[in-house]
Amino acid sequence: MSESIHVVCGHCDSVVRVPQSRLDEGPRCPKCHAVLFEGHPIELRTASFEQHLTRSDLPLIVDFWAPWCGPCRMMAPHFEETARRFGSRARFAKVNSDDEQALSARFGIRSIPTLLVFSGGKEVARQSGAMDLGALQRWLDSALG
Repeated sequence: MSESIHVVCGHCDSVVRVPQSRLDEGPRCPKCHAVLFEGHPIELRTASFEQHLTRSDLPLIVDFWAPWCGPCRMMAPHFEETARRFGSRARFAKVNSDDEQALSARFGIRSIPTLLVFSGGKEVARQSGAMDLGALQRWLDSALG
């Protein structure tokens, strides 16, 4: 039998156990029935951030951004495509730093876009500034080992 991992649903924030061997088979949340991995980043708010940070066994990649930020808008399609390519290997999320100022302050976000990579609930990498698709994927490959 395959080892199970915990994944937090991007829709209802429930913690779901999924056999690792079935992660790429489109698992659904048993509570809200949403697909757990839709191939795009989820929006995180202060109320749900801690659940995704500490209860999931997957790495969490967070883009701190703002709607008025030109470089953020320029990088958004690359972040979206990277989320699609990584599939179920990591959870990709976006935090609107204007709406979630407490989260931005908690992590010392001083410029946007800023990407943070968390593994096991701990920050393991940080990068400020927009990146194209190739640079973003190379950076994440090195950050995630």
